[in-house]
Amino acid sequence: MSRILLFITLLAASCKTNTESTRPQVENISESVYASGIVKSRHQYEVFSTVNGVISEMRVTEGTLVKKGDVLMTVRNEPAQLNVENARRAAAHADIKANTNKLKEASASIDLARAKLRDDSLLLIRQRNLNAQGVGAQVELEQRELAYKNSATNYQLALLRYRDLKRDLAFSSDQSKTDLKISESLIQDYSIRADRDGKVYKVLKETGELATTQAPVAIIGDAEDFYLELTVDEYDISRIQVGQRLLLTMDSYKGKVFEARVENIEPMMNEQSRSFIVDATFNTRPPELYPNLSAEANIIIRSKQKALIIPRTYLIGDSLVLVGKNETRKVVIGIMDYRKAEVLSGLSESDIIYKVGQ
Repeated sequence: MSRILLFITLLAASCKTNTESTRPQVENISESVYASGIVKSRHQYEVFSTVNGVISEMRVTEGTLVKKGDVLMTVRNEPAQLNVENARRAAAHADIKANTNKLKEASASIDLARAKLRDDSLLLIRQRNLNAQGVGAQVELEQRELAYKNSATNYQLALLRYRDLKRDLAFSSDQSKTDLKISESLIQDYSIRADRDGKVYKVLKETGELATTQAPVAIIGDAEDFYLELTVDEYDISRIQVGQRLLLTMDSYKGKVFEARVENIEPMMNEQSRSFIVDATFNTRPPELYPNLSAEANIIIRSKQKALIIPRTYLIGDSLVLVGKNETRKVVIGIMDYRKAEVLSGLSESDIIYKVGQ
C-alpha cells in the first residue's frame, strides 16, 4: 500500500509541470506480429551436377528462360564420349541387317543339305526296287541307307545351325543396343539440365570451372510467381494462422505498402534462431520482383473498427492513466499496436488525460 501511495505522490509531483494532454479518439486499430524475410521465386531451387568434371560449355546466362529438360551446361568427359562411340560401333556391327550374309550362308547350307537328302532318298528308293527284283546287291542297299541317314542328319544340323545363328545374332544385336542405351544414358549425366520450366536467376559457375555433386551450379525459379518467406519469433508463432492478412514494406519500394496473406506455416522451428518460417502470397505486389529482395511485414492478428483510442505513451503500467494533477484512473486495455491502445472501459471521449513526466 505504501508503494502505491509513493507512486501516486510521484505522479502528482510530475503533473505540476504537466502541459501535454489529449482526449481519447475513435479510430480503427489493429494488433499485429512483426516478421521479416525475403522474396522468393515459386519453385526456386538450386541446380546440381550429377557428376564431377570441368564445365566445357555454358548454354544459359542469368535471366534466360528455360523449359524442363533444357541443357544448362555440359561437363567434359572424354572417356564417356569414347564409350558411347564404341557402343555405337558395336551396335552397328552386331545389327542383324549387317549380318544378313551369315544368315544367307546358313540358309544356303540348308538348301544344299536338303538337295543332298532328296538325291540320297531317290537313290535309296531305286536301290530298294532293284533289290526287290533280285538285281541289286545287299551291300549297295546298305550304302544307300547309310548315305540317306547321313544326309538326313546333315539337313537337321543345318537347320539347327541356322536357328542358333539367327538367335545368337538377335541376342547380340539386342545386347549391343542395350549397351548403347546405357552408354548414352550415362553420357546424359554430363549434361546439366533444368528440372522444370523457369528463369535462370543465378549462374554460379563459368566455363572451365570444376562442377561437383556437392556445390550448386545455378539457381532457377518461376519467372512470374513470387512469394514471401518470413521469419517469426517462437513467442509469436502460436498467434499466426493461415489466411491472416499482412502489410509489408520493402527497401526497394520505399514509402509504399503492399498486402499479402499467410499461405503456409512450417511446423519445424529453427533451433539456432528460435524462429519459424511463414510463407505468404501477395495480394497486391510491386510491378517488378526479384528473388532475395528484403521485406518487413506486420501480420494482423486482430483488428477493430471505431475503437476508443489513446496514445500508448499516456499509459502508466498498461492499466492506469493520469486524469488530473494528482488523480489516476484505472482503465481496461484491449488491442494495442506500437503507437496506440484501445480503451475498453474507464474513459470516454470527453475525458482529458495527461502524459506523465512532462
